[in-house]
Amino acid sequence: METIDISQSQEIFTVSRLNREARFLLEGSFPMLWVEGEISNFSVPNSGHWYFSMKDTSAQVRCAMFKPNNRRLGFTPKDGMHVMMKARVTLYEGRGDFQLIAEHIEEIGEGKLRQAFEALKKRLAEAGLFDAAHKKPLPDMPTCVGVMTSPTGAAIRDILSVLKRRFPCLPIIIYPTLVQGDSAAPNIVKAIRLANERKECDVLILARGGGSLEDLWPFNEESVAHAIFQSVLPIVSGVGHEVDFTIADFVADQRAPTPSAAAELVTPDCEEIIAKLGQLEARFIRTVEQKIQQLQQTLMWTNKHLEQQHPKRRLAEQAQHLDICEATLMRLQNNILAQYQTQLNTTQMKLLHLTPMHRVREIGHGLNLQAQKLQNSMNRLLQENRKQLGNVAAKLDALSPLATLDRGYAIAMKNQQVLRSTKNIRVGDEITVKLADGQLDCSVTRA
Repeated sequence: METIDISQSQEIFTVSRLNREARFLLEGSFPMLWVEGEISNFSVPNSGHWYFSMKDTSAQVRCAMFKPNNRRLGFTPKDGMHVMMKARVTLYEGRGDFQLIAEHIEEIGEGKLRQAFEALKKRLAEAGLFDAAHKKPLPDMPTCVGVMTSPTGAAIRDILSVLKRRFPCLPIIIYPTLVQGDSAAPNIVKAIRLANERKECDVLILARGGGSLEDLWPFNEESVAHAIFQSVLPIVSGVGHEVDFTIADFVADQRAPTPSAAAELVTPDCEEIIAKLGQLEARFIRTVEQKIQQLQQTLMWTNKHLEQQHPKRRLAEQAQHLDICEATLMRLQNNILAQYQTQLNTTQMKLLHLTPMHRVREIGHGLNLQAQKLQNSMNRLLQENRKQLGNVAAKLDALSPLATLDRGYAIAMKNQQVLRSTKNIRVGDEITVKLADGQLDCSVTRA
């Protein structure tokens, strides 16, 4: 019996590593592919995921479709149903089971349409009909919107409702067309060409409600794709529901998930416009106010500059300079006079020492003594006379009219004559009213 030396083997794989490597190999070797077959052993556990098998007459394969993907389908598969399944190849590592992870499932009738769809999509993409460089921008503020759809379907009601809510003053032109059946595609092409010939609108909406792939097939026709591509007016497609994609969506200048969303794409929101206008108004007011402030500041600076250059200011500056010169001249003059006064005082002092003023002072001193004695005698005599005069004045004051005046009375005189009656007075006469501390010159206004 031969023994294998494990230490000399190339490499030993664990089961987990083997399954993981196999999964990487499978997923890297097979792209996303379509598989046709019959469903069997279909089950839905509490998780919501779908588990089933796909089989034909001679083989089967395990399949799984996770909840986020199966919720987008419009039906629930059943055992025995013949379907087309878009899936990726993988390996479930936990059991080592080869399986397919489904992304999308269609009944076999739709499967053929799907193949035709993918073939046309590939051919048109290679022809450049989907290139972003050919996409026309939508107008920011359209003046008219054209709608190409069935005039009796739910899509037109949704579109009109959205347009009325968002921009009620916007004109709308409806180009009625069939959106389902064999005649729908030529009708759609005719509506697109008519709108471009009449040039009544800024932007077009091509729309219809949801449906099966067969219902939406007119929007997958090559003639419709070329009509959209050749349109001079920008076209927004709003075909089906959010999960539905048609050739028209790829060729259109913009794709909307629903007809209502297409109406929102082509129109501005009037409330947003009003709010933006309010912001622009506030910004305009601020700009004008700032400009006015700048102009006022400029005007103030100009006025100051003008005042500085005004002849009146120049005269004031010259007058101030003249005042400074005058003050300087006066200061110099006073200095010169002070110098002369000092010289004069010095000369007088010299003369004082040379004059007979000392003898004169002695004689003057004697004269002052005699004058003082004479003054004392005169003062005593004056005091006695004042005393006598005071006694006489007191008696006279008691009888004097001035004492009466001191008590608040007044003497009215006209032409130096005392007035004793109003009979001697006329209106307009000038009179003098003597008071205790002075007199008033008055004019008579009433007698």
